[in-house]
Amino acid sequence: MKFSEQWLREWVSPQLDTQAIADQITMAGLEVDAVEAVAAAFSGVVVAEVLTKEKHPDADKLNVCTVNDGSGEPVQVVCGAANVDIGQKIPFAQVGGVLPGDFKIKKAKLRGVESRGMICSASELGLEEETSPGILVLANSAPIGIDFREYMHLNDMTIEVDLTPNRGDCLSVKGLAREVGVLNRLAVTPPVIESIPAVIDDTFAVSVEAPEQCPRYVGRLIKGINVKAETPLWMVERLRRSGIRSIDPVVDVTNYVMLELGQPMHAFDRDNLNGRIVVRMAKEGERLTLLDGQDIALRPGTLMITDEAGPLAMAGVMGGENSGVNETTQTIFLESAFFTPLAIAGKARSYGLHTDASHRFERGVDPELATAAIERATRLLLDICGGQPGPVTECVSEEYVPASRTILLREARLESALSKKLANEDVTDILTRLGLEVSQQAEGWSAVAPSWRFDVAIEEDLIEEIARIHGYNNLPVRRPAARLALRSADEATLTQAQLRRQMVARGFQEAITYSFVAPELQAAILPDAVSPVLANPISADLSVMRASLFPGLVRAMEHNLNRQQTRVRLFETGLVFNGELDQLSQVPMMGALVCGSRETEGWAGSKERIDFYDLKGDLESLLALDGNLDAWRFEPAEHPALHPGQSAEIQYNGEHAGWMGTLHPQVRAKLGLKMDAVLFEVRLDMLSQGQIPAFEALSRYPEVRRDLAFIVKQAVPVQALLDCAKEKAGDYLKDITLFDVYAGKGVADDHKSIALGLTWQHPSRTLNDEEINQLVDSIVTQVRVQLEAELRG
Repeated sequence: MKFSEQWLREWVSPQLDTQAIADQITMAGLEVDAVEAVAAAFSGVVVAEVLTKEKHPDADKLNVCTVNDGSGEPVQVVCGAANVDIGQKIPFAQVGGVLPGDFKIKKAKLRGVESRGMICSASELGLEEETSPGILVLANSAPIGIDFREYMHLNDMTIEVDLTPNRGDCLSVKGLAREVGVLNRLAVTPPVIESIPAVIDDTFAVSVEAPEQCPRYVGRLIKGINVKAETPLWMVERLRRSGIRSIDPVVDVTNYVMLELGQPMHAFDRDNLNGRIVVRMAKEGERLTLLDGQDIALRPGTLMITDEAGPLAMAGVMGGENSGVNETTQTIFLESAFFTPLAIAGKARSYGLHTDASHRFERGVDPELATAAIERATRLLLDICGGQPGPVTECVSEEYVPASRTILLREARLESALSKKLANEDVTDILTRLGLEVSQQAEGWSAVAPSWRFDVAIEEDLIEEIARIHGYNNLPVRRPAARLALRSADEATLTQAQLRRQMVARGFQEAITYSFVAPELQAAILPDAVSPVLANPISADLSVMRASLFPGLVRAMEHNLNRQQTRVRLFETGLVFNGELDQLSQVPMMGALVCGSRETEGWAGSKERIDFYDLKGDLESLLALDGNLDAWRFEPAEHPALHPGQSAEIQYNGEHAGWMGTLHPQVRAKLGLKMDAVLFEVRLDMLSQGQIPAFEALSRYPEVRRDLAFIVKQAVPVQALLDCAKEKAGDYLKDITLFDVYAGKGVADDHKSIALGLTWQHPSRTLNDEEINQLVDSIVTQVRVQLEAELRG
């Protein structure tokens, strides 16, 4: 919201400079974004009158004029503007003046004719951003010789306020004046809004079929208006200083009332209306061409202003092109309504629109303001365009008009929240100045919120209002005092920090991606995933909650590959979301992705590509942190995102804990990735379950090692062989190691040789060969029976 300081001071004028006002309203919760001058710096420009005008003897597009600038003698000036004419009051830059951009006015000869000054356009004075088509013509009442800056009140500042969504009541000069008046204990002087009597009996029928969305609709016919009348310069300037461009007098008046009072309005051309105005919801298949030329297909659930022929405007958002005011309009139907915030919220955005009207209606407009606004607009229109007003017609559904809210504020609760006791009369004074009706109660105060304060509904709202008006700087500053016990550290639980440090130590970098992803990306990686779809996503490619960390990591890998980073090692921790909203599970996960070469580039480094087992080694280093690596297993399984022959389900104590594998070639092709990637994803709650280390005395007796090589079928996993060996190896098995896998010459087709190293050690004696041989025989027999494996000769 931008507003002119001078306009504000017409309502309320505290004894503060511009910056002090900006600081004051910022501290009251209305943050000021910018304070800027309303016009660029210039000097030596006065109001003058064009006395004569003749064609330049040597230039068809130039005129030789004389002007009266109040100096006592006519001044000759050459002007190239097509709209210059005798009798006009114009801004005149005298010799010695300086225009914006440090352009100095000097005596000059244009095509042999002397020119002593310059008749200025609005853009040359910095009052318009675009180049003006002609000179700026002032009102006939403008006094000759007066300094132009003084005449136009250009020694003014524009203050831009960034309002939070709950303070829609301050989206007007009236609302801001109320705030400044409260903060400075000053009375606010609004313009007098008189009831304009009807001079004709003409009305236009209105029917409200959606009273819950439109509890109040006010309208009035005005006949015989002159739309070609010129909007007064003072109004054009106030609109400009508020960031709104002047269009025509009717639109300018509706915009002016919106800025002044906070009530958006619209004017229809009566001759383009059929039958009656109907306020209803849109029907399937209806279309509307908006004022900006867009043709949109309307959706059911959109509140519309229609007549018997079809849609006229999108309620609270924008009018239609066919029913708008144009150059031939003579009779207008002026609309002023209250639309409930929920009826308008999000509707403009859903059609790709955002207007000043929707911005206000979404946040809440005073439901009692519509009639006063239409009277104010009528007065301004009659003064500018003339015309004959009809009676004001009003349709009200009282049961849907927001009711007054009575709130109890407890004295003890207020003192507790502010850490300060305020005098009862001060509390009553603050609430009264804010527009609330206050009465003293035994516990504190009972307050009735005014119609324009949608955000004041509960006790905490009143406490906030008192705090900000009293001044946050005036509240005591206290450091919290508490007896804080040290947090107990569970040695059996691994923290995320420990897990992250381990991944960083393995050469990974942490990635942080959005919790929402593109639906097509998630569908490509997880075709059967069900996760919540966002109703109002920040962008189309971030519209579903992620059901896995895989999509975000794959997108991060793609981002790096596109920037010539050919070796990527990323990990991430975060929540994944599965199921619909009513049965949503949110599970913390840790995931990682690697692609590219196994080692960093270097003269001694290998150029081999990373594979499944490289990442498996990184993951096992993570799993080993809990001191219970044997609780984890990798079982062959299929996952839609992973290569069928290079994927595994990760289990912890027999429970599903995650997935690991190489990205499926079809998925990689669908996403346009040119490099293989290996990924894993594991539940954080299971990763965090460790065990407390316990001391075990070192044995003083020698270890005994036996190496066994088995011929097994290719399909037999190594884990199955390890399980068989451990089952029969006895209680004193200290270690079992896979040290060789071979397939080729000397080994039958579709078979492989797996070599295991087994180490035994007894804590209190030396193991003899007979004991070890019995254990080895048991292992060989078990492997032969369960896996059809033979000891390699």
